[in-house]
Amino acid sequence: MRILHFADAHINMANYGKQDPETGLPLRVLDFLKSLDTIVAAAVAEKVDLVIFAGDAYKDRNPAPTFQREWGRRIMRLSHAGIPTVLLVGNHDLSPSLTRAHALEEFSTLEIEKVIVADRPRMYSPDDLWGLPLHLITLPWISRSGMVAQLDLPVTKSEELNRLLAEKLGSMVDEWLDNADPDLPRILTAHASVPEASYGGERTVMLDADLTLGAPLVKDQRLDYVAMGHIHKFQDVNKGKHPPVVYPGSIERVDWGEAGEDKYYVVAEVARGKTSYTAHKIPGIRQFIDRYVSLESDQSVNETLQKAMPSPKQMAGAIVRLTVDYPRDWESLIDDAALREMAAEAFEFHLVKRPQMKTRSRLPEGMLAGSAHPAELLQLYWQAEHQEDLDTGSLQRLALDVIEKVEGGEDE
Repeated sequence: MRILHFADAHINMANYGKQDPETGLPLRVLDFLKSLDTIVAAAVAEKVDLVIFAGDAYKDRNPAPTFQREWGRRIMRLSHAGIPTVLLVGNHDLSPSLTRAHALEEFSTLEIEKVIVADRPRMYSPDDLWGLPLHLITLPWISRSGMVAQLDLPVTKSEELNRLLAEKLGSMVDEWLDNADPDLPRILTAHASVPEASYGGERTVMLDADLTLGAPLVKDQRLDYVAMGHIHKFQDVNKGKHPPVVYPGSIERVDWGEAGEDKYYVVAEVARGKTSYTAHKIPGIRQFIDRYVSLESDQSVNETLQKAMPSPKQMAGAIVRLTVDYPRDWESLIDDAALREMAAEAFEFHLVKRPQMKTRSRLPEGMLAGSAHPAELLQLYWQAEHQEDLDTGSLQRLALDVIEKVEGGEDE
């Protein structure tokens, strides 16, 4: 069996850049869609037997119809090509309410040809998979309420609930593997963490505490390939052993935590007791360039910062960040406009200024920050900073007005 495995598309991750005037879509969304097009085209060109998407089509549980349309177009291309496709529900696809539809629901509601939406733990056999000679075990993300309801678990503390969930899933998978046809390959796909996995930058887009599967479950040698999703960094947490336990990673760089990571999809040749796979690097991933400077002298400040910047050619089309630490008194020495002009060809440029205070404000003896009113703390700040050139009285009155409105429950 030839399987194409990818995960964590997050196609509506539009946290950088502007909109494309032709399509009306954010330019960063077009980056994610371009990677998705590459993956779909590879599946069609290589005539794979099965595509497994291991969860998180979107960045949130309520994608706009425009983004649903763009995701749907790519999945329909697989359907029209006659390629069986399994869509696993991830944490970003799932509503915490059991009564609300998840973000991939329409594909099962409309009964799209050769598309399965895996939204509950289950083992699929050849009769369920259009005659494909394999067993497929699906472990989608399960919300806490879903854990209790679907798996008949007692309502208890989070730690105990996670332990019970792991035990329940382990016993279910064990039973399924015992009942599987011994001659057919077995694939497990899950949207979860495993203890040995190394995270990328995806913690900034996580919505819930991790669903963690134990090593004995995912590394069970009765399995022939484990198609994981949820962690954005490509890795095989059972490298060189059977079965491969593979995270393909996200299909585009999500944020600065993934700045140095390449992005992949995986094509696996899965046979009973023997599996090989190839990680295919996705071309054209937008570059993230991250630079940091700590100013040690107030001489030639802008020359120092410009030397730390990449060349204009390197910055062309890239998302660039320059972080600068400096004493607060040197604020006026930094020429923001010159740095932004140098980065004019960048897709987006972020200048992060971190002025450092010489001294730390101290509370009077006997005063606790938690018991002091915010206005009192702000007044202490003005005094500690010696801001004689500011009209601190007006600022204090403005702050007090804002605080009173918030405490009074006003919207603005």
